[in-house]
Amino acid sequence: MLSIDDFKPITLDDKIIFQKHYEKYPTEHSDNLFTTLFSWINYGNYRYIIIDDSLLLMSQIKDKIQFRYISGKYSKEIFHKLFEVAKKYESKYPITHIDTKTKFWLSEFFPKIQFFPFRDAFDYVYLSSDLANLPGTKYSKIRNRLNKFKKNFSYTIEKISEFNLDEVREFLRRWCLWKDCESDPLLENEKKAILRSIDYYLELELSGIVMRINDKIESLSVYEKMTSEMAVVHYEKGSPDYDGIYKAINQETAKILEKNFRYINRESDMNIPGLRKAKMSYHPHHMVEVFNLSKEFILI
Repeated sequence: MLSIDDFKPITLDDKIIFQKHYEKYPTEHSDNLFTTLFSWINYGNYRYIIIDDSLLLMSQIKDKIQFRYISGKYSKEIFHKLFEVAKKYESKYPITHIDTKTKFWLSEFFPKIQFFPFRDAFDYVYLSSDLANLPGTKYSKIRNRLNKFKKNFSYTIEKISEFNLDEVREFLRRWCLWKDCESDPLLENEKKAILRSIDYYLELELSGIVMRINDKIESLSVYEKMTSEMAVVHYEKGSPDYDGIYKAINQETAKILEKNFRYINRESDMNIPGLRKAKMSYHPHHMVEVFNLSKEFILI
């Protein structure tokens, strides 16, 4: 019998466990990455368990407990265990973030199952060459704003390293003052997650760049390898004082990643209208879809 007490709290020491698991069973959804889970730990209270080479995740956001099958060997026994523990907790969707591959497998063995697209959590994936070069008429508006930015502002790019992490933290605090993070729970939790990832930047083996204008950091991008073909951009922030700065940091990041990765995952839009519009304007190559499983099914 599986219980929530069997799930282990995620700590930095677990990074190697996730790394070895994903070398064997790559994930394409950014929410499953160790960096994401570790950085957002104070928000999601993430815990995990490995059963017969399968990785399961549990989260507790406020009072809502949810579970995920992340990756590994498929077996009816594992899913029966997951269904049994999930049905004990009050949530409309006690099992979440089911990827397309898992969805197809479950549909075959549990034909009565019903899935509900979790659109807010769909990841946006782009061709890195598209973001680096902005080709064709579909990117003309973005190119125009980018060219205007480059005409108006001179900037330099440097890697994030142990030598500028304090400046990065100072920039992020300025960014949160601009955005008034404390008035928005989502932004406040994002601020905590970003600062946590910067505090453990070297241990998490992250990569990133900053953009300096007048020798001051005014934008940054933090990213890492996700699969052999895909990188993920975890965070991208810019000063509101420079129109077009997000277009610039986006392209500079893509120019770097294009050398080693065909795709760039830019995570989800969290159902934020402005963010969804911005991500769609870059014409994603495809979306990484995920689905929720309703409580009605697992009670059958």
